[in-house]
Amino acid sequence: MRTQDVTFYSEGDRIAALWRTPDTGDGPWRAVVQGPGWLGLKDAKLYVRYHEALTEAGYAVLILDYRGFGDSAGDRGVLSPARQLQDLVNAVTYLTTRADVDADAIGTFGTGGTGGGNAVLLAEADPRIKAAVSQVPVADGEDWLHRMRQEHEWLAFREALEEDRRVRVSTGAGRRVHPREEIMVPTPERRASTVKSDVDDRIPASVPLAAAEEIIAYRPIDAAARLRTPLMVIGVEGDATTPTDHAERLYEAARGPKCLVMQRHTTHYAAYDRYWEQTTPRIVAWFDRYLRPADVVVTTSHAALDEVETLHAADERT
Repeated sequence: MRTQDVTFYSEGDRIAALWRTPDTGDGPWRAVVQGPGWLGLKDAKLYVRYHEALTEAGYAVLILDYRGFGDSAGDRGVLSPARQLQDLVNAVTYLTTRADVDADAIGTFGTGGTGGGNAVLLAEADPRIKAAVSQVPVADGEDWLHRMRQEHEWLAFREALEEDRRVRVSTGAGRRVHPREEIMVPTPERRASTVKSDVDDRIPASVPLAAAEEIIAYRPIDAAARLRTPLMVIGVEGDATTPTDHAERLYEAARGPKCLVMQRHTTHYAAYDRYWEQTTPRIVAWFDRYLRPADVVVTTSHAALDEVETLHAADERT
């Protein structure tokens, strides 16, 4: 796998990204765009094994740092799913400017909380995305934040948000909090896990408490209910970090071709190591099935799901 630093712009801010391609050839490649998961960064070691599998199968991968994070420009520490979605849409546009990308064969992969949720949002928002994979996603931000807390803690949290609104309109600035400790509440497994230790010390130490309002309004489940783009959802049974039923609800809501992969007898963070050899080939196979250069697209209704059959010319590209 070859890795190159690239840049593009999102709403005027420079975005830093990694462009990963197969060891040989010059394209044009089918491409997959990825935004990191909750507080993740583009160069996290966690993602490398997935990118190696995709590039070995002939795909190129673009993974970016969102605005304000990592090596990207923009206001530091602004935690905004709406801005992240803008960055991902602009990443797709960037891919269409590259001569080494087949613009008819772009997909998205996202893993880890809002990373998985953002893949659903991007697939619904951008018709240029032809297939999506969402791993251990958040489907409903309010439910996610609520279930991290006991009921009295949730009520106190909501009152803190109300008070912060009053302070902001009175003074122009609200409280700043640690995003992992005071917006998300880490599980004991997260505190003990080293799966993200290579990037943990580079995330913002404080963000506006107001960022929680955007997380509360975060609703990939609504996008899934409108989604006809092929969607694979990967969950973990008994997940204490991103609830299992969030993955199940996204799968049930999606209206197009869909697949649910449920990893059992493991936990959220342990699953990355335990099951990547089982899940990664399925991710590649999903993209192989639906992320193909199309010469003619025929929509049929004779299958159990409405599927899109892609016909290829004699000089079919792989």
